[in-house]
Amino acid sequence: MKVTLTGATGNMGREALFELVKLENIEKVKILVLPDDQKRKNEILKNCKDYKEKIEVVIGNLKDFEVCEEIVKDVSYVINLAAVIPPKSDKHPNLAIDCNQIGVKNLVKAIEQCEVQPKLIHTSTVALYGNRTHLHPWATACDPLLISPLDIYSITKLRGEFAVLESEIKNWAVLRQTAMLHTHMLADNMSDGLMFHTCFNAPLEWVTAHDSGVLIANIIKKDSTRDLGSKFWKQVFNIGSTKENKITGFQTLDDGFKLIGGNAKDFFKPYYNATRNFHGVWFEDGQRLNEMFDYISQDMATYWAQIGKKYWYYKFGKIVPKSVIAKFAIKRLFKDDNSPAYWYKHNDIAKLTAFFGSKENYENLPKNWEDFNLYAENKTPNGESVDFEKARDIKKAKLIDYGYDIKKKDSQITKEDLMSVAKMHGGRLLSRTFETGDIYKKLKWETQDKEVFEATAFSVLRAGHWHNCCYESNTWDFDRLAKNDKIYAQVWLDSHSENENNVYSLDENFNAQIRTNK
Repeated sequence: MKVTLTGATGNMGREALFELVKLENIEKVKILVLPDDQKRKNEILKNCKDYKEKIEVVIGNLKDFEVCEEIVKDVSYVINLAAVIPPKSDKHPNLAIDCNQIGVKNLVKAIEQCEVQPKLIHTSTVALYGNRTHLHPWATACDPLLISPLDIYSITKLRGEFAVLESEIKNWAVLRQTAMLHTHMLADNMSDGLMFHTCFNAPLEWVTAHDSGVLIANIIKKDSTRDLGSKFWKQVFNIGSTKENKITGFQTLDDGFKLIGGNAKDFFKPYYNATRNFHGVWFEDGQRLNEMFDYISQDMATYWAQIGKKYWYYKFGKIVPKSVIAKFAIKRLFKDDNSPAYWYKHNDIAKLTAFFGSKENYENLPKNWEDFNLYAENKTPNGESVDFEKARDIKKAKLIDYGYDIKKKDSQITKEDLMSVAKMHGGRLLSRTFETGDIYKKLKWETQDKEVFEATAFSVLRAGHWHNCCYESNTWDFDRLAKNDKIYAQVWLDSHSENENNVYSLDENFNAQIRTNK
C-alpha cells in the first residue's frame, strides 16, 4: 500500500511520517517537499533513517496542478497536512492562498480525476470557529464558522475545507486540529507579535504533535485492515484532548514561564494582549476520534516536562532577573508589526477595533493584574464570579441552539430540519425536494442577502458552513449579518456589541481596512 503525505516537514507532519513508516502494510510514503525546504527535508529523513527506503520525496508545490496529479497517482490514501499558518501567513499571505486555498482545490480536482480515487484525509483548523468566550466556550463540529476578521490563514482554510466537503471525492474526512503543542512552539512564539493575539481568557484545548501523528497512523492502520465506512468517511471531526488540556490563554503562557521559575504575571501586563478576535474553543465532541483511534497519551504536564528536559538552557532563566527577560524577550516584540503596541503607535484603527473593540478600549485596559479579571481565577471579564472547574466539565457543557437536534443520526435529518436552520440564518432552503437522510445531495439555499449558493445538507448542518462574503472575498461583515442571523448572533455577540456595525477587509496588498455599514 502506498500513501501520500503533504506537510511532512511541519510539526504534525513530521510526527505523522514517523508513525506511518513504521506500519508494516505501508510499502511507500510519498512526501511533498517545497523546493526551498531542503533543510527540513534532511531533518525528517534523518529522523526516519531506519525506514528511508519507504520514503519517496516529491519536490513541488500544491499550487501546481501537475504536482498534485503526480502525488495522488497510484496511492491508497492522501493525507493533506500542508498549511501555511500564522505568523508566516500574516507575513506572506499569498503563500497561504497558494497552499490553504488553491492548493487544496488542486488536490481535490486531482483526486476527482483519478480512475481509482485514493481516500483523502484533510486537516482543517479550530480557527474556523473564531473568537470564543466564557459565555460559549464549548463547540461541536456543527458550530457556525465565524472566522476572526483580518485573519488570512482562517479565511483560506475555510475555503479549502469547503472545497473538500463539496467535492466529488468518494471518501474524504476532515479533521479540525485544535491548538497544538510541538517542540518548537516556544521559539516560534517568541519571534513575532503573534503571541499578543492570544486572549488571556480565551478557552484553549491543546493536543501534542506526537498524539496528532499517532492519530493519523492509527486511522490508516485501522481503515486499511477494515473499511471504516460512514462511521469515519465523509465526516467532520474535531481533534480533541482531555479535560486537563482544556485551559485558557493565560494558563498556557503561565505554564510556559514556569519552566524558568516564573509565571505569566511576571512577564506580561493585562494590556499586552488582545481581548477578542482570537480563535480557541473546547470541543464537546472532541472524544469521538479518541474513542475510535485511541491516540491521546500526553497531557500539558507531560509536554512541559519534555520541553524542560530537551532544552536545558531554560534552567538559566531561573537565575536571570525577570525584568531582563521581560525586556529582551517580551517587550522587544512591541516593535513587531504583528503586535498591538505597534498598531497603536501607527494608529491602525482596523486592527485595534478588530482585536479590542476600539482604540479607546485598548487605551483603557488595566495596567495591573489586580484590576484584570481572569477566567482561570474564577472571574468573568465583568468581574462576576464563575466556577472555572465546573465550566471545564464536559457534562456541564452549554451548547448553542443549532436550529435542529444535533443528536439526530444523519439518516434522520429531514427537510424541516434544513428549513429551520436556513430560517435561523435569516435565509431559506430553495430546493423543493429532499429525501430524509440524503445529507450529501447538493441543495440550493438563499442567504439573508438573497444570494443563492449550493451546498449539501451535511456542509450546512453538520459542518457549520453558511455562505457569506468570506467565501469569495477577504471581507468580514459579521456585525451586520449577526443582526438577522440567530445562529451567528449567539456566538458573535458574546464578544461584539449589537451597536457595532463594522466591515473589515484586506485590500489588494493585504492591508487591514475598516468601514462602517450605512
